[in-house]
Amino acid sequence: MKNKLLKIIIILFFGIFVFSAGYGNMAIEKALFAGGCFWCMTPPFEGIYGVIQIKAGYAGGIGKNPTYEDYAEKNYMEAIEISFDPSKISYAQLLNIFWRQIDPTDNDGQFCDRGPQYRPAIFYFNDSQKYLAEKSKKDLNNTQRFIKPIVTAIIPATTFYAAEDYHQDYYKKNPLRYKYYRYHCGRDQFLDGIWDKNAGADDLKNKLTPIQYAVTQKNATEPSFKNAYWDNKKEGIYVDIVSGEPLFSSNDQFDSNTGWPSFIRPLDTGNIVEKIDRGIFSTLIEVRSLRANSHLGHVFNDGPPPTGLRYCMNSAALRFIPKEDLAKEGYAQYKKLFADKPDSSHTTKK
Repeated sequence: MKNKLLKIIIILFFGIFVFSAGYGNMAIEKALFAGGCFWCMTPPFEGIYGVIQIKAGYAGGIGKNPTYEDYAEKNYMEAIEISFDPSKISYAQLLNIFWRQIDPTDNDGQFCDRGPQYRPAIFYFNDSQKYLAEKSKKDLNNTQRFIKPIVTAIIPATTFYAAEDYHQDYYKKNPLRYKYYRYHCGRDQFLDGIWDKNAGADDLKNKLTPIQYAVTQKNATEPSFKNAYWDNKKEGIYVDIVSGEPLFSSNDQFDSNTGWPSFIRPLDTGNIVEKIDRGIFSTLIEVRSLRANSHLGHVFNDGPPPTGLRYCMNSAALRFIPKEDLAKEGYAQYKKLFADKPDSSHTTKK
């Protein structure tokens, strides 16, 4: 009994030590978003690498201590407060995820939930967040993805009040009711149509090779040293095999001696989502593409300077576009990455 108790104490002590070492000096920031029903806004940010905590609650109203019974009368909106580590995920990346959860053209509610308490908004805590929010809104508007203008408000953050306990992690506590509500509210159908996520499994199976489908859709891992790009020495960029999102540059590729294409950084961090992948024997950081949600690979902390990171990707999840083809493939903005380099079929490895 004494030995068992001693083991428990040692485990607890070790856990506290590890937590303190990993998080004690961490600079935590907050993001505050409103996107209609806060039940539906919580899951997209869960498990994202760098996201520490998500709370459902109320923001933007008048008066103290709103409750679910009176928050609408006090002009509060349903919102989520995200605590995050900016060294692991940027505010810009959180904004990219936010826009993909809402109808930004609707200022009178969201989907089946009508009324000002369900209107979308970005609450900024400082000038940097304000600038990034306004830029992301402008960039989204410029894509002309939406027929109507984007009207989502960008306003200063006010006091956030956490909602009642039964609202926290509602989708986990009441999964069947949550899925029924979300589907019948029309949120998924709208988002699938806007963000091209409605391609069926059969369509992707016809578009992709078996290994490409297994990797991107089933989280498989291709064989090392027996894939397309593990030893690629040409200059160019890598894009998502499903959606074409720009992901990595040959400028950041290096020989990791693992047999998979490896990079020190993404080409565009806004197109990357890093999620905590908890296995039976280890916890890894999975890398997925934002738009297509393709499984790409994992990121490790054993890479070379200056980042010290190794983005170990599956070739099957990528399509390589040589620098001479960037313009005709629609990626002309990336030609400047290779403008000052002499023509060569060999990329200097880092």
